[in-house]
Amino acid sequence: MKADQERWNKRFGRREFAFGKKPNPFLKKHIHLLPRGKALDMATGEGRNAVFLAQNGFEVDAVDISEKGLKKAKKLAREQGVKINTYPVDLDRYRIEKDRYHLIANFYFLKRRLIPRMKKGLKKGGRVVFETYILEHRTLGTSGPKHAKYFLRSNELLHLFRDFRILFYREGIFRIGGKRKAIASLIAEKL
Repeated sequence: MKADQERWNKRFGRREFAFGKKPNPFLKKHIHLLPRGKALDMATGEGRNAVFLAQNGFEVDAVDISEKGLKKAKKLAREQGVKINTYPVDLDRYRIEKDRYHLIANFYFLKRRLIPRMKKGLKKGGRVVFETYILEHRTLGTSGPKHAKYFLRSNELLHLFRDFRILFYREGIFRIGGKRKAIASLIAEKL
């Protein structure tokens, strides 16, 4: 935990925003599919997605291991005239309250053992929006994690949410923000 926290605090401790201030393009494009209410943004980083959700009527809890990232998230929220709740947590130990959220967002953070916790944390009819790298991303020679455990296998995301109603799914190599990325993206509803 300490090494992860230090690494992300170093990355988010710079003046500029590591991933910019604009929300994830998949989230922005599909915001109309997401039910308003209480939202959890997992591994929020500097809060760009949490702030976007708050701008679109969500009451947002944003969690991350990096206190520096969360500080910037609060600053971004103030700049945009919205409020988010930030919590410094180690996601390896984090417990999501059962039936608490209408939406759980997870972008580019993969810990498979968190998925059952996410499912329990959603209310019936609640939705998850999820996007992260697939194994093919390693062959593109671009940024992103290096270790295979941080990548989804083919159709794995679909399998992980097979007990949910799949509203949208894509998997493959896409040009996003001018860069090629091999990703899987999903929006699914708890039955």
